[in-house]
Amino acid sequence: MSDTASAQLNDHLRVPDFFGSSTGRVVTLVFMAVLLLVPVAAHFLGIRLQLVSLDFITRILCLAIAAVSLNLILGFGGMISFGHAAFIGIGAYCVGIPAYHGYGSAWLHFPLAVVASAAFALITGAISLRTRGVYFIMITMAFAQMGYYFFLSLEEYGGDDGLTIYSRSVFGIIDIEDKMVLFLLTYACLVAAIYSVYRIVNSRFGMVVRGCNSNEARMKALGYNTYAYKLTAYVIAGGMCGLAGALLGNFTTFISPDMMSWSRSGELMFMVILGGTGSLFGPVFGAVTFVFIEELLSSFTTYWALPFGILLILSVLFIKGGLNGLIQRGWKRD
Repeated sequence: MSDTASAQLNDHLRVPDFFGSSTGRVVTLVFMAVLLLVPVAAHFLGIRLQLVSLDFITRILCLAIAAVSLNLILGFGGMISFGHAAFIGIGAYCVGIPAYHGYGSAWLHFPLAVVASAAFALITGAISLRTRGVYFIMITMAFAQMGYYFFLSLEEYGGDDGLTIYSRSVFGIIDIEDKMVLFLLTYACLVAAIYSVYRIVNSRFGMVVRGCNSNEARMKALGYNTYAYKLTAYVIAGGMCGLAGALLGNFTTFISPDMMSWSRSGELMFMVILGGTGSLFGPVFGAVTFVFIEELLSSFTTYWALPFGILLILSVLFIKGGLNGLIQRGWKRD
């Protein structure tokens, strides 16, 4: 990369601050602290409220990691993938299948989940990224459905009925059979995922990926192999989402092909859009809001998706930048 190209790229792309505005910094720190401390306090105090239970928040954290990984390619890279849930399913089966055969080591499960998901992303991304627009959306969904039907056909591992994991992954140094330990591990993975995305998007590599989102033709004119950069980002996002799948498989102790259906990919996309695309903490805000609204609305009606869809439309129309944008603006401009 020439010095002139580097200067042009740095001028064109503004490096995002980790927390955003001063208002956003306070709100984000409080939010992340609440997400950590409230379920821990509820657990030790014996509070049996579903919305603050360790199980409920752990599920949210797993989905938040997947949403953060999707935001890397959707929000920063402009790649609208409608098959991202495939990586969750692959990660979960990389826990369930070895456990089914008696291999319970976490040092096998988690690396296998990341590598297998990244490999699937490499193969499918190499083909998908040769298209763009609605064709890219449809081909990513098609690959995800192929994965869905592949695991559906594996009768040895439950097929449509799913596969029960009778024992969670064994680390040796920690015991994730303990709900508190699993929660803390998942929270740590979420923080690591957010920080990793922050470092990626602020690196030279990340600025090229963001430049492709802004003006890919210009990036090509500057001499960048945009296809290689986008494919690398796609593989990183796939591996990160595979980690989320491994955590989710350990949490639910039950996996099925439904984890990777196109509707699950749509839910991940809703989380990113609701929270704010192209922001570091937006996917976390979106995941928490999505699951809370789903839990509340589903307690009143089985057709909870209808009012949620209306809320999503209103947020897109009237809340610029999603929930993260609303938080960054606060009640006044900094």
